[in-house]
Amino acid sequence: MSVETKDYPRASGHLVNGALLSYIAGLLLLIAFCSPYWVQSFEETFSSFKNMGLWEYCFENFRFPYYQFDHLFDGCNHVFSFEYNVIREWMLPGWLIVVQTFVTVSFLLSFSSQIVMACQLCRWPLEFVLQYEWIICIFDFICITLTAFLMFLSVAIFGGSHARRDWLMYPNWNYLSWSYGLAVISFFFHAFAAIFLYFAARQAYELRRESRNLIMQMHPSQHRLGW
Repeated sequence: MSVETKDYPRASGHLVNGALLSYIAGLLLLIAFCSPYWVQSFEETFSSFKNMGLWEYCFENFRFPYYQFDHLFDGCNHVFSFEYNVIREWMLPGWLIVVQTFVTVSFLLSFSSQIVMACQLCRWPLEFVLQYEWIICIFDFICITLTAFLMFLSVAIFGGSHARRDWLMYPNWNYLSWSYGLAVISFFFHAFAAIFLYFAARQAYELRRESRNLIMQMHPSQHRLGW
């Protein structure tokens, strides 16, 4: 039987579901990662602070009370921009830097595993995927589980610290906005994806012998693979 006519096993349903949930979670994470609406002020308060995200703050004629010069901060700028140089220490307390780190690592883990899962779903390269699929599934499961865990810590720390009075002034005038909500939803999607990937890894481990035999049929002239 030729290689082209062989009926190769397709990706399992658990892997397909896990990958789909991971892609949705990754998209939500990407939006939350980039958008500046983790915290927003109520419009009726006419606050000089407007909104912020992990990497951007927006003000309207904001005067920092502990800055000795009469300077107004206006508009939206990156947290590491020159404009915010004098108030960056106030803008980035330790707990927020931890959240930034956790979300960044989550972002890298999530999208790295999504690339691997895309190759699995396409069965490319075929022999490598068939031979090591159970190991690859374990890698996917670990990455997505770590992503879910770090996202949980991120939203928990941010949600519990955003109203601190040593950070944004008049915290009662602010509320958690939609970017934060997307981060929370992303956490849940990653957690559900991890469950599917766990079962995908178990199924791939149970079928590893069948995959080995299939690879041997693809190369009948070679010696038996030493697994």
